[in-house]
Amino acid sequence: MTRAYNFNAGPAAIPLEVLEQAQEQFVNYQGAGMSIMEMSHRSALYEEVNNSAQALLRELFGVPENYHVLFLQGGASTQFAMLPLNLLQEGRPAAYVQTGAWADKAIKEAKNVGDVTIAASTKEDHYMRTPNLSEIEIPSNASYLHLTSNETIGGTQFHEFPVTGDIPLIADMSSDILSRPLDVSKFGMIYAGAQKNLGPSGVTVVIIRDELVKAGSKSIPAMFQYATHAKSNSLYNTPPSFSVYMVSLMLQWIKSKGGVSQMDQLNRDKTKLIYDRIDQSGGFYKGCAQANSRSLMNITFRMETEELEKLFVKESELQGFVGLKGHRDVGGLRASTYNAVPLSSCQALAEFMADFQKRNG
Repeated sequence: MTRAYNFNAGPAAIPLEVLEQAQEQFVNYQGAGMSIMEMSHRSALYEEVNNSAQALLRELFGVPENYHVLFLQGGASTQFAMLPLNLLQEGRPAAYVQTGAWADKAIKEAKNVGDVTIAASTKEDHYMRTPNLSEIEIPSNASYLHLTSNETIGGTQFHEFPVTGDIPLIADMSSDILSRPLDVSKFGMIYAGAQKNLGPSGVTVVIIRDELVKAGSKSIPAMFQYATHAKSNSLYNTPPSFSVYMVSLMLQWIKSKGGVSQMDQLNRDKTKLIYDRIDQSGGFYKGCAQANSRSLMNITFRMETEELEKLFVKESELQGFVGLKGHRDVGGLRASTYNAVPLSSCQALAEFMADFQKRNG
């Protein structure tokens, strides 16, 4: 079978060896005579999967002991609401950094819960950059500061994070979790949909400091309380068991490749191939994000006309490339280069871009 050059923004590429490992165990997991999808989430076999995935994530990401690792449902979009429901306190506004479509959605949900203040915004720059840390103004009485570490649509990424002191720093890392080393202790909470860097859709990872779990509202439904899921080890209700299993396999794969630091170097090598092709094209390809805010996960670029962009997408698909059309809200072109996208795919794309320019420039 010929594998596609998969640059989808999410659900995104999963390593072939991970898929093959899941395939091998799909019908008969660990000799149980049934698939992981068929067994009870209260069984010893599934609890081992659940606990192993948590332990691997702690090991690879350096999660301190005073944090809970939760596997929840509903994607990052549910976290947009669940976060303020738990942590937005009366008389203490939630502060948000406004950097693009996903930050906007988080802000909209938080406003349904309580007071929100915009600590910094790059809207006037069409979200083509992240703010400098000096631009972020956090109210002294803020419940928390929220930011989106990587905006998949605009192709921007924070390369450093604010120091917030006693105010919890919350990050939506759906697009770049485990793509680079970070000091988790600087964050009160990190959340991420799994379908970009951690496996398939269906499960959301939440890494949350113990004190925030304890401080969460007790007047909201149990399913929306972080304390409920922390107390039950993410087994309060039936979990997305197969998705959690796939996350565990992805974490094993990351570890086998040298861990997060090696993922970081690989991602830099991959994206350099494509950014260099853009920058060396003499304007034929035009990068969207400002250079100092460029994402290592989502490379956004344009061409002189929409007709040329449509031709680029059409010809790329004939060559086995998938997912290079930009988001429907902004158009253009986008290559998503998450952890599982191999270097060879990025090399092939850079070569295709050079050939396309030669024929159409």
